[in-house]
Amino acid sequence: MNVVTKLRDPTAETSPVRRSRLAPPLSLEGKSVALMDIGKARGSEFIDRLEGHFKKAGVTTRRYRKPTNTKVAPTDLLQKIAAENQLAVIALSD
Repeated sequence: MNVVTKLRDPTAETSPVRRSRLAPPLSLEGKSVALMDIGKARGSEFIDRLEGHFKKAGVTTRRYRKPTNTKVAPTDLLQKIAAENQLAVIALSD
């Protein structure tokens, strides 16, 4: 019996886009950092700790959360994050 196995790309991209990596900023002064919880267990605890470190350093943060961890973040949420911040941290916590 011949068994055919098909592998699927879990990123849901039909044609992945390659982008060059942006250079990190020289300073976080005057910048806002988005902290996005993707909805995994204990992700909010991780974000809490990060936010504490950023605030101690005088860095502005804004928090966001995906509606569910099982799907890609909605486009409008990603656009809002990009419009309101210069940097982003995505909390995986696994």
